[in-house]
Amino acid sequence: MKNLLKIRKLALIVCIIAFGISCDNDDDKPVTPVADTTITGIAAGNKDFSLLVEALTKVDLAKTLQGVGPYTVFAPTNAAFTAFLKTTPYTSIKDVPAAALTQILLNHVVSGKVKSTDLSTGYIKTLAKGSASSTNTLSMYVNTASGVKLNGISKVVTADIMASNGVIHIVDAVIGLPTIVDHAVANPNFTTLVAALTYNPASGFAGILSGTASSPFTVFAPTNDAFGAFLTETGYSGLAAIPANVLEKTLKYHVVAGANVQSSQLTNDQIVTTFSGQNVTVKFTPTRLLDVSGRNCNIIATDVQCSNGIIHVLDKVLLPTF
Repeated sequence: MKNLLKIRKLALIVCIIAFGISCDNDDDKPVTPVADTTITGIAAGNKDFSLLVEALTKVDLAKTLQGVGPYTVFAPTNAAFTAFLKTTPYTSIKDVPAAALTQILLNHVVSGKVKSTDLSTGYIKTLAKGSASSTNTLSMYVNTASGVKLNGISKVVTADIMASNGVIHIVDAVIGLPTIVDHAVANPNFTTLVAALTYNPASGFAGILSGTASSPFTVFAPTNDAFGAFLTETGYSGLAAIPANVLEKTLKYHVVAGANVQSSQLTNDQIVTTFSGQNVTVKFTPTRLLDVSGRNCNIIATDVQCSNGIIHVLDKVLLPTF
């Protein structure tokens, strides 16, 4: 019996020693790091995104893009950031004020997992905010007519890099915060409006809608078709045939200064005073504007949020009293 107990004790000691050696061996083994497959992790592993990662880290967005998400990020390359910095007073990412840098970066981020096959021509919402609204985030115009172009300036050069918390699309230019004029230029449905805004440089009207003085602005923007119908209705052969004062007064009749009026803030029979000093009347079902002549101008798209105001799209040109 005593010998049996001795054998059992010896066996127990051997087991304990073996377990200890096993633990020591486990401790000595190198720990394989878990790959970071989040948007931030993928960007950090790509040397062509070093400036993007630097910018994200500076404003604490790197942690955000390691979160659950999902997010879609239009990621500028180092070359894109370098070209962008040359248009600013800043020589490096470190010099860009944090508040401005935050909004620029958020202007490249969309909520949800948006693959290239999910994109179509039209507007999507980014996570950025401009000075015009503290609640309504900025719109981005996506044009898929030839590849994918964003706000008329940035092309997707590599799409659908999948991350655990979303998707990355590589772009060739930094997308600045768009003004009203920027959005008008980006959308091919507004080429006549852009031509009208810039036809008489002496008016300074395009400059006004590109800036922040007197902003925010609410712009009721007629489409190309609306301008075509306007020329037919008024008998003018083209923009060049319209007297400068008539064109300027007409354009100002489509602008409300000092207000970022979202569609949810419009009410039936609301009287709105425009930049020209003349009024339009809001009507519902369908949502439209009545000009001083009682003409119906339908609002066919709403709430294109810009950094210095908001755009609602019209199917007809409003006619003021001249």
